[in-house]
Amino acid sequence: MKVLVLTGAGISAESGISTFRGSDGLWEGHKPQEVATPEAFADNPALVHRFYNDRRRQIQQATVRPNAAHQALALLETALGEDFLLVTQNVDNLHQRAGNSRVIAMHGELLKVRCNETGEIFDWHEDLTEGTPHPNNPLIQKSLRPHIVWFGETPFYLPQIEDAARQADVFISVGTSGTVYPAAGILSQTQSHCRTIEINPFPTPLSPKFDETIRQKASIAVPIVTQQIQDQSIIRG
Repeated sequence: MKVLVLTGAGISAESGISTFRGSDGLWEGHKPQEVATPEAFADNPALVHRFYNDRRRQIQQATVRPNAAHQALALLETALGEDFLLVTQNVDNLHQRAGNSRVIAMHGELLKVRCNETGEIFDWHEDLTEGTPHPNNPLIQKSLRPHIVWFGETPFYLPQIEDAARQADVFISVGTSGTVYPAAGILSQTQSHCRTIEINPFPTPLSPKFDETIRQKASIAVPIVTQQIQDQSIIRG
């Protein structure tokens, strides 16, 4: 049984991570185009760095840690091995901290930075500024940026995600809005035999297209659903 899971901001919100998108459409008082586009970074890198430095610090606070939903998905990976894949829209590291290793962070990762000139990716836990030197080559100046997919950029690993969707026997969407593409298009890439499950306290535009919808918080519903899948895999095995 091949299982594909997609997670969004809803699963991390229960761990104390702000979704940053308020009812007024602002991220921490900023319009997305001010802090989350290549153009914004070119026009005002100091502001963009400050915004992501704040977010990087937040996910490293002692109070932010994996919740029951993250832990249940880690146990499901342990049970299924290579038949499990987790795709997340989140840029935190809570899935990895919970124990998941088969993770595709399609929108990037806060605890990594990338060199615009060489394409190198580095683990990063500190603040980042325009003056931060390149870790391997001090002659390269002002080249580091957050390893984040901004608006107008292509998410990572789309061919692998599409392939996993086509092979999936079960697809579970957890805490996603169903409005951000191409992540919202993964459901349509699954095949007719695939059982599709949405876990979200609120309806989304994609809700009518799922086989099952569970209107409950991720920390409550995910452990139940993943245990059912583990039980089914044991019976089939």
